[in-house]
Amino acid sequence: MMGDLQTPRSNLAGIDTRPLRQQIADALQAAILGGEFKPGDALVETDIAARLGVSRAPVREALQLLANSHLVETIPYRGTTVRRLTAADVEEVYSLRSLLETFALRRAMARDAAETGRVLRAGCDAMEASAAAGDWARLSEEDERFHERLIEMADHGLLREAWRDLNMRVRQIMALRNLQNDDTMTIVYNHLPIVDAVEAGDVERAVRGLERHIATAADLVAALDGEEHAGADPGELPAAS
Repeated sequence: MMGDLQTPRSNLAGIDTRPLRQQIADALQAAILGGEFKPGDALVETDIAARLGVSRAPVREALQLLANSHLVETIPYRGTTVRRLTAADVEEVYSLRSLLETFALRRAMARDAAETGRVLRAGCDAMEASAAAGDWARLSEEDERFHERLIEMADHGLLREAWRDLNMRVRQIMALRNLQNDDTMTIVYNHLPIVDAVEAGDVERAVRGLERHIATAADLVAALDGEEHAGADPGELPAAS
C-alpha cells in the first residue's frame, strides 16, 4: 500500500555547508562556554590550527568572529585570550537576566501555571538524573535548558530575542559557577524551590525563588576577595579551578 512506503533517509543530510571560519568559531565557542577554555586562557592560532587540522587563516577569521561577540579579546603584541569576566560584567549580566526571567515566569504562570510546573519539574528531573550519573557536561546542558524552557513558555518574541543576545554571556558564567560546585546535586537543589512554588500556584514565592537562584552568581563576585585570588587584577573574576 502507498501509505506503508517510507521516505528513504538522505545520505547528504549531514553535510556541513557553513564556512570553515564559522565551523571553527562554533567549536571554539562551545569549548569556551563549556569551560574547556577559561577566562584569561591564551588562544594560539598555530595550536588551534594544528588541533583542528586546518590552516591559520580560517582560525584567525574565527577568532575575529568571537571577538565581535565579546568572548575573546586580542591585545596587540600579546595575542588573543578568552575574555576575562569582571565583577561589573557579572552584575550587569545577572541583573538583566533576573529581569528577563522573572518577567518570563510571571507571564508563563499567567498563561498556564500547571503546564509551567510540569515542564520545569521535568527539567529538574533531567538535571537530577545527570547529577546522579556525575555527568557534568549533561548537567550543565540541562541547567541551561531549564532556563530556556522558561523563556519559551512566556511566548514572547521580543523576550526571546533579548534572551538570545544575553544567553552567551550567561552560559559562560554558568559554566564557571557550576565548576565551583563540588556536589552536583547542589545545582538541582537550587532549582527545586522555584518548581515547588510554581506547582503550588504561588507566583510571588516562585519569583522570589528565581531571584535568589539567579543571585547565586554573587558567589563568583565574592571570590574576588578570597585569599587564593589575592594576586588577581582588581575587578577581574578569576577562572574557576
